[in-house]
Amino acid sequence: MTDIYSQQKRNKFVTILLMFSFFVFALIVGFAVDVYMNGGLRAISLPVFTAAAAVLAAVNGMVSYFYGAGIVLHSLGATALDFTNPKHKTLHNVVTEMCIASGMPMPKVYVIADPAPNAFAAGRNPQNASVGVTEGLLDIMSRDELQAVIAHELGHVKSRDILTMTFVTVLLGTVSLLSDWAIRAWRYGGVRTRRKSGIPALIMLFIGLFVLVSPIVSRIMAMAISRNREYQADVSSAEFTRNPGALASALSKISGVSSPLKGARRGTAHLFISDPLRRKIDDREGFVADILSTHPPIERRIERLQKMAYIYSRQVKK
Repeated sequence: MTDIYSQQKRNKFVTILLMFSFFVFALIVGFAVDVYMNGGLRAISLPVFTAAAAVLAAVNGMVSYFYGAGIVLHSLGATALDFTNPKHKTLHNVVTEMCIASGMPMPKVYVIADPAPNAFAAGRNPQNASVGVTEGLLDIMSRDELQAVIAHELGHVKSRDILTMTFVTVLLGTVSLLSDWAIRAWRYGGVRTRRKSGIPALIMLFIGLFVLVSPIVSRIMAMAISRNREYQADVSSAEFTRNPGALASALSKISGVSSPLKGARRGTAHLFISDPLRRKIDDREGFVADILSTHPPIERRIERLQKMAYIYSRQVKK
């Protein structure tokens, strides 16, 4: 495991690389649509979709940086704390305690009115971070378990995972929108049959398929980024609380509830401590699971935390 500062530097680099990659990918999708719609390279008089992709990617990149967290919070139906509610008071106290333990500034705290236990973090940096939990999480967690979950989310904040993951959430919609535009254009406007460029029909078919599957490709990119970060945030939780067994217990309780989070979507699933859609693929290992799952298997995470708990207990006894 790398230290938190090395991870911060790495995440900054990954975020810049990711922003550039998504921008280029969006341009490729737009250009592919132009080629396919016009029947070849030479038939393109005005690259409308390429220009639209560039503008859309640039605008969405800026929006994701400055307003991404707000978009995510709104999409999830998150609301501010109600301090007349004892559970909300406890949550605020726990967040304050974990901020002190982790040396982090106080984030904005939100609650989602949903019985499925889960938690998430969003924002662009520790000074502009938001942490949210569901009512279901507050209902079933002990104080130690709640501390561990909040510490996990603050681990994402401190390592600056949140900018990358919030950025991914917004830009996933960019590629999906481009693909949707292409499908609608083909359906209602047709495709030119000219082949002045000499591009074989098979290649044109490949270009069309690439545009259609581009949302899936972009989502796989996002999932690959998400999985490894969960392990590191688990380690951060153990460091902040000195109680890895509490997070193991919390994850066990979360995995025991099969109902999905109602407001969650595929585009925001990677933000949560556990897959809010409750897909079986996240419980599996192997090549297919590594490609399609947003989180590593909870059983594996619990196993790692229990090993850490054993090491901590041995150190305390000494």
